[in-house]
Amino acid sequence: MSDVVSRLDVLKTYKLYVGGKFPRSESGRVYEVTDAKGEWLANAPLGTRKDARDAVVAARAAVKGWAGTTAYNRGQVLYRVAEMLQGRREQFATEVALSEGIGPKKAAALVDAAIDRWVWYAGWTDKVAQIAGGANPVAGPYFNLSTPEPTGVVGIVAPQAGYGHSLLGLVSVIAPAVATGNTVVVAAAADAPLPALSLGEVLATSDVPGGVVNLLSGRTADLAPTLASHQDVNALDLTGAIAADGPGAAVALETLAADTLKRVIRPELDPFAQDWTNAPGTDRLLSFLETKTVWHPMGI
Repeated sequence: MSDVVSRLDVLKTYKLYVGGKFPRSESGRVYEVTDAKGEWLANAPLGTRKDARDAVVAARAAVKGWAGTTAYNRGQVLYRVAEMLQGRREQFATEVALSEGIGPKKAAALVDAAIDRWVWYAGWTDKVAQIAGGANPVAGPYFNLSTPEPTGVVGIVAPQAGYGHSLLGLVSVIAPAVATGNTVVVAAAADAPLPALSLGEVLATSDVPGGVVNLLSGRTADLAPTLASHQDVNALDLTGAIAADGPGAAVALETLAADTLKRVIRPELDPFAQDWTNAPGTDRLLSFLETKTVWHPMGI
């Protein structure tokens, strides 16, 4: 008989990412995450409304510091995220392949695109003011200057599982919001949360301050209404709402958001038709900005 005892693999324990820390769900519950063939992959935390409220508190606490950071420094931080994601490229390619049910080459290409997207938005941080603000001509001896400012806390219903959605789609909705100084609370794709939860580990080992990005897994129907109705959430991105719970749920979330006058990005009617590999443009950069206009006498 062999004296060699085969060792057991140490299975990864996935946790939420809230306020720069990794709590388990306050309920202590998890749910099974399976691959495209229905095979078990891992247990993910089953986030609750209390977890969503805690994440909003963390995001609100981080707004002042993150919005007050210079645009150039925010760009450096986002570039650091790309660096750290590059270092874990193989892990993310595996998770994306299993989540999306695609081959390793396609998955690796999507991870590379996600890395490049962080770099792309990093380059925009100190340039967006030039296209969103400016000096306005007025009939009088005044300077009239408009400058963009972040909206505040943004609640995001992430793109659901589908080609490129679990990571590239996720990055494509988070990066523009934080690039312009907002903080975010994200309800990750319920059926493919592993890339999102692993992204929390990347953010924690980058220079992103705790609370700037908060990542929750669980049922979208539990998490999204809390974000939509929360008085301390200033804006809402419903990109993944229809894919998660249907058109009726998206309309209900918009109705909840209207009670607190949130600005809202509405979901596409066919969310799976959106190709996240396309060039992102500046629409999302400008979606969660407010404009401050200042008048100042020219003097003599």
